[in-house]
Amino acid sequence: MSDQTFTKTTDRSPSRERQRGTESTTETEDEQAGLRCPECSGNVITDDEHGETVCDDCGLVITEDSVDRGPEWRAFDSAEKDQKSRVGAPTTNTMHDKGLSTNIDWRNKDAYGRSLGARQRQKMQRLRKWNERFRTRDSKERNLKQALGEIDRMASAVGLPDNVRETASVIYRRALDEDLLPGRSIEGVSTSCVYAAARMAGVPRSLDEIADVSRVEKSEIARTYRYVVRELSLEVRPADPEQYVPRFASSLELSEESEMRAKQLLKNAKEQGVHSGKSPVGLAAAAVYAAALLTNEKTTQAAVSEVADISEVTIRNRYHELLEAEEEMLV
Repeated sequence: MSDQTFTKTTDRSPSRERQRGTESTTETEDEQAGLRCPECSGNVITDDEHGETVCDDCGLVITEDSVDRGPEWRAFDSAEKDQKSRVGAPTTNTMHDKGLSTNIDWRNKDAYGRSLGARQRQKMQRLRKWNERFRTRDSKERNLKQALGEIDRMASAVGLPDNVRETASVIYRRALDEDLLPGRSIEGVSTSCVYAAARMAGVPRSLDEIADVSRVEKSEIARTYRYVVRELSLEVRPADPEQYVPRFASSLELSEESEMRAKQLLKNAKEQGVHSGKSPVGLAAAAVYAAALLTNEKTTQAAVSEVADISEVTIRNRYHELLEAEEEMLV
């Protein structure tokens, strides 16, 4: 009997030693981490789903009802997550109050989509009126609100991205802070800001395109643009004809091969000095027309003229100059 007992004890000893070694290592790690069960010194885990801190070994609930700092809703893709999020929009310079004010919805409905009664509709209308008055309390804010609305309208009409609208809004704010507006119209300054921002962002629009969507004359836009650039020391580089090519080629539904060929024609023209003193819009339109012919794609001077808003005579003149520069490069 004693022999059997001794044999069993001897057989168990290695596993017990390993278990004790493992427990001591776990205890040491838990003590270092500061997380261990007060009953069995086991591993402590946090169950975020139920808001509890429990022992992984004995199941003791150490703490419960912990604060869940996440949202109370679930989302299964990024679109649903953005839709359910109740965080407000980021601040933006395209709004006169930078988007920090309260907006009252124009629909006379409650949170459940039910229509409001007559008394509630009158109350909401009064609230909208007073909210609008408080948002523009002085002449400077009213000026800024009107100008930023014009900038957004014109940028949308000529297809400019959001970063250009943001830049144009910042330029107008600077002009307003430095008192550059007295003696000049709000529309003229806002139009010149859009024109300058588009050129600074590398997506230029011609002066004729900007004038078509503006409420002021082309001459006033050009004069105000030069004044704003000079007074604010804006770094506006001369427009590169290659920046117009992708937009023209896309409007004419030309292939990528034609677009690359047009850019190559313009590069050759720059090396030959043909572009000096020429309108970048005219050079870009002529390069697109020449590239379409060289790549056997169907287009006409009238179509290019309509897209680029430039005369067919200018396209023909620049077209011959580009081909001559191409021939000189080959020689």
